[in-house]
Amino acid sequence: MNTPARGRILLSITGFNPQRWYDLLSKERDVVLEPAGAEDPSIDYAVVWKQQPGILSRLPNLKAIFSIGAGVDHIFADDQLPDVPIVRVVADNLTQYMCEYVCWRVLDHHRQGAYYRTQQANKVWRDAHQPPANEVSVGIMGFGELGRHAARALLALGFSVNGWSRGVRTMDGVSTFHGEDGLTPFLNATDILVILLPLTAATQGIVDHSVLARLRQDGPLGGPCLINAGRGRLHKETDILRALEERILKEASLDVFEREPLAPESPLWNHPRVFITPHAAAVSDPAHLAAPMLAQMDAFERGEPLGNLVDPEVGY
Repeated sequence: MNTPARGRILLSITGFNPQRWYDLLSKERDVVLEPAGAEDPSIDYAVVWKQQPGILSRLPNLKAIFSIGAGVDHIFADDQLPDVPIVRVVADNLTQYMCEYVCWRVLDHHRQGAYYRTQQANKVWRDAHQPPANEVSVGIMGFGELGRHAARALLALGFSVNGWSRGVRTMDGVSTFHGEDGLTPFLNATDILVILLPLTAATQGIVDHSVLARLRQDGPLGGPCLINAGRGRLHKETDILRALEERILKEASLDVFEREPLAPESPLWNHPRVFITPHAAAVSDPAHLAAPMLAQMDAFERGEPLGNLVDPEVGY
């Protein structure tokens, strides 16, 4: 049952059907898919994914913007954003999905998944040398909530774990590095590189040939591996292909791409040492995410501060 006295929500989503989000949010609040007229003073909150450019600037009483994804770069693509708080989604199931994906791909690279799939296709029965997990170093580039959760799971599996972030972050059992000065030592000590960075002006294209060339080349896996589950524009696909060709990169697992969907003509599709998933590492499920958003709105209207706020200066 709607409660019109409570703040009204604009649901602005492109790229997929917003019906499930609409159904869940409208159980508690009045929800609209389009503003009324050139300006709509009735809207208090916006729940968005790749919103129509300029649409939020036409809401004079807008109090907060909520992203339905873990990233917020899609919001900042709008150059007419109003000066209101932006809330990023943080939910246990989203964090768990990402952790599962990271562990799955780390274990697949560690346990020679590509090698054995090729053998199966050719009906070859031959085992490969298998180093223990404690000899393999997983480096997580982006050591926020998602990165730290994945690190705990990887430590439990026995891997050595490194973490890199822009600023200082520490964690028991993890070798942490930060800033430009810490990037090369971090890469030199990493066998499997996991990318979980936010996409900002500072991180766009950061995973280039130079970064891949600095990964540990003499590790126990016979070459370093790359896993990108963050954002596609963090990496340069031509540089990944070059690194694979030059054998300074052994394998790659890519869930995100510079342009999505990945074009059918991309050579990544058929590369024997590349594993592709369709931006499916951690899908935002409204069944788990709508309730926390509504709870934040309720708390805000009681005079409590919003949580999980984005710093517009740094972009996350």
